[in-house]
Amino acid sequence: MKVTVLVGGVGGARFLLGVQQLCGLGQFETQQGPRTDSHELTAVVNVGDDAWIHGLRVCPDLDTCMYTLGGGVDPDRGWGHRDETWHAKEELARYGVQPDWFQLGDRDLGTHLVRTQMLNAGYPLSHITTALCDRWRPGARLLPATDDRCETHAVITDPADGSRRAIHFQEWWVRYRAQVPTHSFAFVGAEKASATAEAVAAIADADVILLAPSNPVVSVGAILAVPGIRGALRAARAPVIGYSPIIGTKPLRGMADACLSVIGVESSAEAVGRHFGSRRATGILDGWLIHEGDEADVDGVAVRAVPLLMSDPGATADMVRAGLELAGVAA
Repeated sequence: MKVTVLVGGVGGARFLLGVQQLCGLGQFETQQGPRTDSHELTAVVNVGDDAWIHGLRVCPDLDTCMYTLGGGVDPDRGWGHRDETWHAKEELARYGVQPDWFQLGDRDLGTHLVRTQMLNAGYPLSHITTALCDRWRPGARLLPATDDRCETHAVITDPADGSRRAIHFQEWWVRYRAQVPTHSFAFVGAEKASATAEAVAAIADADVILLAPSNPVVSVGAILAVPGIRGALRAARAPVIGYSPIIGTKPLRGMADACLSVIGVESSAEAVGRHFGSRRATGILDGWLIHEGDEADVDGVAVRAVPLLMSDPGATADMVRAGLELAGVAA
């Protein structure tokens, strides 16, 4: 079975661990022994968070997925390297170099240095990601949604002078913690970007397509902003099953509620499901998984309530199994 998942960062990476456990892939194949049947997992990963920091190209969501599936993620933070040190960050601070609000660890710098060198040599991001994964062996294909620039920016009222301006999503999220007046999001570069051929093929060839419970605006939404992705989902032969990132009125993690507020969508499973919409109309969903106790009526979409707390890979695997059942396929 070929499983393709659209994912963002920490939550998306943890969701992929559940897919791997259910399908006996990656580190779970090593622990439990290989399965006799064959499964393939492909993740189409958000690049809207990508940014140039201190002259280096940083791809937070790609790296979080790579480190998590490769067994090297910091278990406490859920992102960055395990056993990280911060000497370079401290030295930059002594020089007064900006930005001082974005943390780059010493081990993490190695990944960004290799990526930047390869970008400068003319390699596309998708090829670079494959090369980086040769070290980490994540047990899944990690594909950037696009090789082109397609960065998420937030249009805010500047707290310093009251002017309206656009800032990179990382500054909005990390520096301001989404606590500034925000008017809209813009996907800078989207008008010239295109989905990679590999990402489109992964959607077209899949037996099931899952939308991880990642931020619906700046993770999944940023992937959908890449020209070619939405069309590929609507044309896919496989069912598209989404997972609500909202339980009750709160996000599973992160600040999805703040992002939804900016675009005028209520923080509820039903509202997010309607935001994505049904493939029978103009949307992308065939099925929608919501947390037990929540309710949702999404026209043209099959809705099922199951536990959606990703407390460990086993619980997440049960979520994935429920999605496959709703899609009419089985691992």
